[in-house]
Amino acid sequence: MSSKDNDKVSQETPLEEDYLEVANERKQEGNDHFRAGKWNEALVAYRSALNCLPKRPASPRAEKSQLGEDDEGGEPEPTPDLPKAEEDVIDLSSPAVSEVDKEAARLRAVLNANMGACFVKLGDHKEAVKLCTEAIRDDPTYIKARERRAASNDALNTWTSLTSVQEDYEALLKLIDSPSQQSDIRRKLQLLKPRLEAAQKRETDEMLGKLKSLGNSILGNFGLSTDNFKFEPNGSGGYSMNFTR
Repeated sequence: MSSKDNDKVSQETPLEEDYLEVANERKQEGNDHFRAGKWNEALVAYRSALNCLPKRPASPRAEKSQLGEDDEGGEPEPTPDLPKAEEDVIDLSSPAVSEVDKEAARLRAVLNANMGACFVKLGDHKEAVKLCTEAIRDDPTYIKARERRAASNDALNTWTSLTSVQEDYEALLKLIDSPSQQSDIRRKLQLLKPRLEAAQKRETDEMLGKLKSLGNSILGNFGLSTDNFKFEPNGSGGYSMNFTR
């Protein structure tokens, strides 16, 4: 390495250490506010810390998705399906990620999860879910962020949110080694199943009710109603439609 390169490293490294140090100091301020029950003040400190850090880089998958093609101009290669919220997670075990970038990613994850905790205290579970998802994108193995996201999605109690709870519980089973904790998660999964089915039925019924109302408003112009169309299970998971007068 030339003396010029050495000078470049010596100039860049302190800057990297500086923003990590400042971010950690502001995170500690946020922790102090949180312990004092000052949720909004904690949020301000955590956001300030987050602003000290570099943005999360786009994953190769996300970059290809934006380009719509591979480097050679051909069709994009098929990639394994991931939950939409986690398509651009960072692989912290990759040798391509520097130690400084790994530390920044872990700190971003902690800060986003901590802000999520503030919004839980403020009763805003939607925002808590959003921030915990950001934390998981930086660190997919972050157990506390998954637990917090699952708890907030459970509180939202919709078909979509409960499905996400199920996915997080299944991920936690792979991340947690403790047999007692795994047993607790399996118990929660069992209790979740009937709630998930009930939410699915409730929201499906609501959607069908709205569609029926819309259909009747249109069919009424022709002297018909949705009652003239009968939908029956076809035995293969779908429905067949019959017209009756």
